[in-house]
Amino acid sequence: MASWEDVSRIALELPQAVEQTKREQRRWLVKDRLFVWERPLRPKEIEALRSDIHEGPILAARVEHLGAEQALLAEDPHVFFTTPHFERTAAILLRLDRISPEDLDEVIVEAWLARAPKRLVQGYLGQNA
Repeated sequence: MASWEDVSRIALELPQAVEQTKREQRRWLVKDRLFVWERPLRPKEIEALRSDIHEGPILAARVEHLGAEQALLAEDPHVFFTTPHFERTAAILLRLDRISPEDLDEVIVEAWLARAPKRLVQGYLGQNA
């Protein structure tokens, strides 16, 4: 089970990542581009989810494209989900208390790679090859 401390640690290990708080919710950016953020469900989303309401912490993460979102949804619907608000948006929601720190690391790095400037990504990939 992952925690907000895991999210912060993993995100801030990435080049030029920063953590901010906006409206009492944490978010992580690279070069002013949001890549992961705390995302409580809104009343309309709770209504849309009906029986699949989750009370625990929810993290939103950017993905490279909608195909990546669909792959994550198919891979583990126990962890990953979406709401009508995120339709046609390259982002995924995940139940933080249902994901391992190792899988969380992969999600956050992929989110960072999807949002970071190309030169920064190239430098990161070159160092971690």
